[in-house]
Amino acid sequence: MNLTIRADASVQIGTGHVMRCLALAQAWQEHGGQTTFILANKSSALEDLLLLEGMQVVYLSVEVGSPEDAKQTVDFARRFNAEWAVVDGYQFGAEYQKIIKNSGLNLLFIDDYGHADHYYADLVLNQNISANIDLYPSREIYTKLLLGTQYILLRREFWQWRGWQRETKAIARKLLVTFGGSDPDNVTLKVIQALQQVNIDDLEVIVVVGASNPHHEILQKEIADSNLIISLKQNVHNMPELMAWADIAIAAGGSTSWELAFMGLPSLVISLADNQIAIAEHLGKYGLVTNLGWYEDISTEQIAAEIVQLSQMPSIRLKKSKIGKELVDGKGCERAIVQIQGAPLKLRRVHEGDRQLLWEWVNEPQVRAVSFSSELIAWEDHVQWFENKLRDLNTKIYIATDVNDSPIGQVRFDIYNNEAVISISICLLYTSDAADE
Repeated sequence: MNLTIRADASVQIGTGHVMRCLALAQAWQEHGGQTTFILANKSSALEDLLLLEGMQVVYLSVEVGSPEDAKQTVDFARRFNAEWAVVDGYQFGAEYQKIIKNSGLNLLFIDDYGHADHYYADLVLNQNISANIDLYPSREIYTKLLLGTQYILLRREFWQWRGWQRETKAIARKLLVTFGGSDPDNVTLKVIQALQQVNIDDLEVIVVVGASNPHHEILQKEIADSNLIISLKQNVHNMPELMAWADIAIAAGGSTSWELAFMGLPSLVISLADNQIAIAEHLGKYGLVTNLGWYEDISTEQIAAEIVQLSQMPSIRLKKSKIGKELVDGKGCERAIVQIQGAPLKLRRVHEGDRQLLWEWVNEPQVRAVSFSSELIAWEDHVQWFENKLRDLNTKIYIATDVNDSPIGQVRFDIYNNEAVISISICLLYTSDAADE
C-alpha cells in the first residue's frame, strides 16, 4: 500500500507539519506500506532524515497551495500508485481539497483550528486538546472527524516509552530547552540569557535546536560565555532520551508539547507563532503546562522566576506529569491508520477489569427484555458467574473495541463438543438495538 504526504517545512513555518506526518508514515511502514513525501522547499537535512527513515522524497515546482500544487500532488500520487493522500498545512484550503477528491483519491487532512472554508476530505484529523466539532460546520456529509489528543501523532522513537514512569525529584536540576526545528526569532537565546539569572545548585541544561535553526553560531557563543553547564545539540534523533533525562522543559507551544506530555515532562511554554497561542492557553488551563505567553511579552527576569518556582514545587510537577500521561497514550498513529484502512473494529480477550462493564451491559433493559429471564442479575451472582467463565477452558469471551479502544460490545462462545452457543451484546451507544441471545 502506498501513501503520499503533502507537507512543508521552512524557517518561517518550522518542521512540525512534516514531523507529525513522518510519525504517521512510520506507522504506515509498520503496516507494510510505503510513503512518498511531496515537499515544496528544498532542505538537505530534512530530506536526509526522510530518506534515512525509508521514505521517498519529491519536490513541487509550482506556487504552494495553488490549484497547480494540488494537481501536481495528484500526479505524484498516481505515479506512485497511492490511493490515499495526506495533506498538512495552513496553506491548503477548500479548493485544494476539492481538486484532490475530484481526482478519485482518498484524502486525510491534518488540521489545527478549522482554517478552511469547507472540508472535502474523507478524514479530518485535529489532535489538539481544543479540537471540537464546532470548528467544522461546513463539511461534506461523508467527512469523518478524528478529534482530540487520542490522535496525537508521535514518531517511532517514542513508541518504546509507552508505560515508562518518571521519577519526580524534590528539586528540578536538569532542564531541557527546545523550540522546534527553526526558531526564527531566536527565543532560545532569550531563554539562555534568562538562565544566567537562575540560582539553582548543580543546574544542568541541554539546549536542542533543529537543522533549520539559523542562529547556531550565536547560541554557541552565548553558551561559551556562560558560567552554567549548558550543552548545545542540533538536529538530534534521541529526543525521548533527552526528555527522560530532564526534570523540566522550556518549549514552544507546538507539536513538541505533545511529546513532552507523553513523556510526563513538566514544561514552561512560550508561544513563538500565532497558531501556538490558543494551544498554549488551552494546555495552561488544563494544568498540563505553565503558559508564559507570547515570547515578546515576557522578560528574561520573568522566565528565570518561573523556572525557579517550578523547580521547587515537586507536587505541581507530579500533577503536570500525570495529566500529560493521561492525555497522550502514544497510540494516535495506530488509531489514524485503522481509520485509513477502514477497519475500526478490534477484538480482545476479556479480563478481570471487564467484570463491572459486562454486569452493566447484561442488566440493560433492552438486553433483559430479550433474555431467557427478564429479572435483573444481582452483582454477587454476576461475580460468581464471571469468575467461573474466566476459569472455564470451554468458554471464550471477547470484548469488541472501536478505533479509540473504547468497548462497544462482547461476544461469548460456550463450547460443547464441536459446537458452540454464541452470545452477543452490542453497546447502545453505537446502535439502537442490543441483544444477548
